[in-house]
Amino acid sequence: MANSRRVARVAALIKREVSQMLLSEIKDDRVGAGMVSVTDVDVSGDLQHAKIFVSVYGTEEAKEETMAGLDSSAHYVRKELGSRMQLRRTPTVKFIEDRSLERGDGMLNLLNKISAERQNKSEAVE
Repeated sequence: MANSRRVARVAALIKREVSQMLLSEIKDDRVGAGMVSVTDVDVSGDLQHAKIFVSVYGTEEAKEETMAGLDSSAHYVRKELGSRMQLRRTPTVKFIEDRSLERGDGMLNLLNKISAERQNKSEAVE
């Protein structure tokens, strides 16, 4: 139980630190191509690997460019995490694009469309 709490604490700390880095420290111009936010961090039980889920707002081209920039800055991010966090070993970092917000948005649009169609049908019947 204590181990899972520690993993959650490390994940939260990585999320905070990487969010901070995205705001001011990562100098790769490609990362600025789309607006980026860290949505979640999944740390392995042995604290050796961290998957950093990011949501990128922008065109498909900007998203690809941003992800390429993040991938190339992964080494820098890991090094920075190592100097900021008191861990025996700094986990390897992998950025993964999180499209769940987009899917949720699409789902809401679909539900709104269905609702509007039902409303129109019921008004036509009356």
